[in-house]
Amino acid sequence: MHTESSVTSLSWIPSEAVRGGTRVAFDAGFTHYDAPPPDVIGDLEALRLADRFRFANLLSAWMETGADGKVTDCGYSGGVAMGATTVAVGLLNHRFEAVALPLLQSPPEVGDGWVRFTQTAGGRTGLPAPRRVRRRPFVQWQAPLVWSTLRLTLHRDRPAEFEVVGASRFPRHWFYDHEGRLVAKSGLTDFTDWYRKSFGRHTPWGDEQSPALVTAVETALERNLSAQLMGRGKPAFRKVAAGEVVLAEGDRGTDVLLILDGVLRVERGGERLAEFGPGAVLGERAGAEGGVRTSTLAAVTDARVALVPRHALDPAQLQELSAGHHLEDHPR
Repeated sequence: MHTESSVTSLSWIPSEAVRGGTRVAFDAGFTHYDAPPPDVIGDLEALRLADRFRFANLLSAWMETGADGKVTDCGYSGGVAMGATTVAVGLLNHRFEAVALPLLQSPPEVGDGWVRFTQTAGGRTGLPAPRRVRRRPFVQWQAPLVWSTLRLTLHRDRPAEFEVVGASRFPRHWFYDHEGRLVAKSGLTDFTDWYRKSFGRHTPWGDEQSPALVTAVETALERNLSAQLMGRGKPAFRKVAAGEVVLAEGDRGTDVLLILDGVLRVERGGERLAEFGPGAVLGERAGAEGGVRTSTLAAVTDARVALVPRHALDPAQLQELSAGHHLEDHPR
């Protein structure tokens, strides 16, 4: 019996993820941020040629099992696809190709009717990135490394499972199942930490692996509301530190909150109900329930959020969103 499956990560640069002086090159138009990747991957090579992502890690694997269910053979396929960085100076444009590093593929772990595969893919971004370092020559010209480490377990008698083992702290990573559907996202980007440290031994090609904080994918309705939130004038942006309470249960207020970066936890009566990452729209229920917050939102990580008055959004959409957010009835 032949079994195969895959998991893919696409990594891209959202506008809110870049910090400090490096924003100048982006904001001046010399290089660009990325539009969010699609919800479903069709032609990965077409996306690469269209400059839609910075790199992709495609972990594809297969196994053969006999009539007794024992694994008789297995192997990896797939690999890494590095994007490019387009730089514009006046009327001139030039594409700087990124450089892939060797795939790191662990020997398959074989069990009774299952095989587990682990793959790290990534490389060096396409442009020089001068930055100060502590040792000679005190300036590092090479760009930091980007990567993701994926794990895929094939089963003879049930669907494959995937896990995100680790990823660079920048850029943002989105994860797709074997049918190309978006199924998870990295919840946190840390440009400063990545820019300063992600080279040499501080990478999987050295001796470190950065754990990835993965969150569920928001709904199509939330993505639509997110676009409305960011398109209605200038939302109030707020930075919050890990552990900080953003909205407290019992407080009055009707502003709707959009997570731009980081992860927030929803609690009620001290009980954890769920965690949400970038793109999630929260806090909409208070407007429908007397202007009183029905739960607490606390930052799991450092985060950045946008707050918009409830009346600036479509009431029918907010009511539909609220119907799906009765987390205290169905904690997860």
